[in-house]
Amino acid sequence: MFTGLVSDVGRIAAAGGGDKLRRFRIDSAYDPAGIALGASIACSGPCLTVVGRGPRDGGCWFEVDAAAETLARTTVQNWREGTRINLERSLKIGDELGGHIVTGHVDGTAEIVERAEVTGGGEWGPTARFVLAASGALMRFVAEKGSVTLDGTSLTVNGVEGDTFSVLLIPHTLAVTTWGERRAGNKVNLEVDLMARYAARLVETAAR
Repeated sequence: MFTGLVSDVGRIAAAGGGDKLRRFRIDSAYDPAGIALGASIACSGPCLTVVGRGPRDGGCWFEVDAAAETLARTTVQNWREGTRINLERSLKIGDELGGHIVTGHVDGTAEIVERAEVTGGGEWGPTARFVLAASGALMRFVAEKGSVTLDGTSLTVNGVEGDTFSVLLIPHTLAVTTWGERRAGNKVNLEVDLMARYAARLVETAAR
């Protein structure tokens, strides 16, 4: 379980495998003593299991496997050496729940169709408004002022129109995640809000 608050930006150091299973080595600033084999880490959205780890200058490296389902549903299939990804370690009992409840089970992808800089941030820099498009199957779970997880980042939906929705990112979030690099045409991993998913299921069941 996660909160969607990114705690590090990692870099793909190596990638190998085929269509059914790929293994990635990720360089991170995390303390190697705190990374255990079998630990769950959200990697730009998907919850992946640590299958190898070790120390390096400035932090640690760890390895994760991505199976066919993850490769088919997410942007993991496009990760290459040098790709930067948002990282979050799993919650511990007593941790602050600063974002919203995130499972790390990505539902699909959304495409950025527009990025607009919003001036007025003064010395902290501009904020950025992103408009994203998603399939109708996913848009039914996206509501204005609701929560959504994009590339592992917990965000509030500002508006919904047809098959698009918008989010606003403050200068801090742009600086400490990969969102500062995102442009129109990029695809991001989308996890819908857990409560929205169950509410929709209850409605469907009641209507039968």
